[in-house]
Amino acid sequence: MTTSSSTDPSTPRKNRRGGARAGAGRPKGQGPYGEATKPVRIPLSMVDNVLSYINKGSHALPLFSCAVAAGFPSPADDHLEGSLDLNEHLIKRPSATFFVRVSGDSMIKAGIHEDDILVVDRSLEPRHGKIVIAAVEGQLTVKRLHRKGSQTILMPENDAYAPIPIADDNDMVIWGVVTSVIHQV
Repeated sequence: MTTSSSTDPSTPRKNRRGGARAGAGRPKGQGPYGEATKPVRIPLSMVDNVLSYINKGSHALPLFSCAVAAGFPSPADDHLEGSLDLNEHLIKRPSATFFVRVSGDSMIKAGIHEDDILVVDRSLEPRHGKIVIAAVEGQLTVKRLHRKGSQTILMPENDAYAPIPIADDNDMVIWGVVTSVIHQV
């Protein structure tokens, strides 16, 4: 007479131990969401991006497929093209990006006005001609970076303000490059 063992692969599944069991595990609806959950596998390289997206929530807004005429009006197009997430368009590197509110009018000709919000990327190289956020002698300013040879000048975009030449003995640190301006009309 042959007896069956729980380790014998020929033993029917119902007689072996392990696997799913009725009533095992956390009861449905007991977690922080009050509903059943589902485990999801995410590549390790994407975990930070997914968690960042989840923590921010969805900020996607509707995007209409028609362009708005700035000249003569055209018939309206009632079709949605999809949704638009401003984070996708304004923030390329979230971990290196910060926002700062503008005070003053020294950059008015560059389209930067009082109370605008600037999107600033710390990972970009501050190059000649770029608008930067700089700390000069401990004071933050937004100016256009002008480099000629070894000379560095922070240039305003308003004729009422003088350029700020940076000497070797000045304490100046560039915090980042302005990538976008959020301006309310």
